[in-house]
Amino acid sequence: MKKRETGWIAGLVFLLALVAIPVWYFTGTDDTVAGQVPDSPWDGVPRRAAPVDHAALMEGPFETGQQVTAACLECHEDSADQVIHTAHWRWESGAVEMEGREQPVSVGKKNAINNFCIGIQGNWESCTACHAGYGWEDASFDFEATENVDCLVCHDHSGGYKKGKKGLPAEGVDLLASAKSVGLPTRENCGGCHFRGGGGNAVKHGDLDESLYYPDEHVDVHMGRYDFQCIDCHRTEDHRIGGRSITVSVDNENQIACTDCHSPKLHADQRINAHTDTVACQTCHIPEVAVHQATKTHWDWSTAGDDEREEDTHEYLKIKGSFIYEKNLKPEFIWFNGLADRYLLGDTVQPEGEITPLNHPKGDIRDPNARIWPFKVHLAVQPYDAQYKTLMQPVTAGQGGFWREFDWDQALRLGAEVTGMDYSGDYGFTATAMYWPQTHMVAPKELALQCKACHCERGCIDWEAIGYPGDPLKWGSRERLLRVETAAAGEVSR
Repeated sequence: MKKRETGWIAGLVFLLALVAIPVWYFTGTDDTVAGQVPDSPWDGVPRRAAPVDHAALMEGPFETGQQVTAACLECHEDSADQVIHTAHWRWESGAVEMEGREQPVSVGKKNAINNFCIGIQGNWESCTACHAGYGWEDASFDFEATENVDCLVCHDHSGGYKKGKKGLPAEGVDLLASAKSVGLPTRENCGGCHFRGGGGNAVKHGDLDESLYYPDEHVDVHMGRYDFQCIDCHRTEDHRIGGRSITVSVDNENQIACTDCHSPKLHADQRINAHTDTVACQTCHIPEVAVHQATKTHWDWSTAGDDEREEDTHEYLKIKGSFIYEKNLKPEFIWFNGLADRYLLGDTVQPEGEITPLNHPKGDIRDPNARIWPFKVHLAVQPYDAQYKTLMQPVTAGQGGFWREFDWDQALRLGAEVTGMDYSGDYGFTATAMYWPQTHMVAPKELALQCKACHCERGCIDWEAIGYPGDPLKWGSRERLLRVETAAAGEVSR
């Protein structure tokens, strides 16, 4: 009888272990307690400096922006010198080694080609309205002139400061009122340029537009529910703002990440935590962008100049051509390791009928540093030299530009002069693509993608396109696939 009782107890212990061990494995980790989340999202965010009331400190009068800057520098002696060494001022990186390039590459808004307004060279007066400085009107702009640093564009709290051509204060701006109002940068300061990139509200990024000035939590949980300002994530030291975008940068330095504040193993479900090695946080937590305002996904420059077409901001403009805009855009999933290839002026385009990527994300399933990221992909048709097979950067704004003359040949000749490009006189139009990683418009966790959004029976995800033989639920994880490949390679080598 005693033996029978002992056996029954042993069986019960075994049964409990059989149930408890999987439960423990899938609900708890060494890094987090199951179900535990931070008491506040502010726990991982440095506290902002206390604001200083400048109303009594700025006396004026001020006739120019440079005079305001001079007054700022009386107390903030090093600030302008700090600014002129940043990407926001230089619009260009330092020299960076790039795979496939014989010489280090220096690139940024200053000299990169894109598939929106194409490029700033020759179009300075219009494009530099978003420069953090005053008076950039041509290639001779002095980047060492600290007196031209624009303090107000980032620090104005009056709501009345606007910039115009050449980056100068717009006509009618009350410089004294603006100077008296200054404080830490807000979403209004950052968004004044970044929400309107590419020529208008919501045009470029997809995850950045004017709905983020005062968003509700369904547009962006950090900004809407908790009133995050841009500087809370884009932390800044000596005016060097954290963050990098592969649309204008070729390195991954000074980058920011969700894990600066959040644990990568935050979830109560261990199965979700296991995804963070291969799937970016943004992929699940940004299920769609352009939530309130449609964003541009296609731009065809070849149709510009047609007097017969009716104009509509979201469909056709004579000066720019035809467009496609999309609202509630679902991002495309692409492997990404933080770096990207870069089309540089003078590179040849892809053969006819193929799309030339301007900044294709680097990384694939075999790259341990790569994760599946959400991207907005912007497609365009833009001018190129049909003989040399190179993209051309036209002059669009100002004297002789396409927006005045509607003469592509003239616009391209002028562009060739300012960029130093060769131009055969034989132009055409070719397809290009730009890739925009999506990091804003983070939804509340209740709206994050659920398992079935990707792992469904009818092909929600093109798994083969991103390197899997099929749904990883059936075919196994990246790690398993790589182990199988390694083992197979070993068998072949024998």
